[in-house]
Amino acid sequence: MSFPSLIFWLIFVIPLVVFLIWVMRQDKRRGVAGLLILLTIVAVGIIYMYLKTGGQ
Repeated sequence: MSFPSLIFWLIFVIPLVVFLIWVMRQDKRRGVAGLLILLTIVAVGIIYMYLKTGGQ
């Protein structure tokens, strides 16, 4: 992973995911469903990025 990619992950992706987890945990009724959807979206995004860049 290149240095700009690491900066992007550290500044944007990780705080966004943490914030979304916090927001979804506040909703007691649909918190689990929201977390599962968020984890699915993040996993698909990581897999897509890996396949698109060829693992570089």
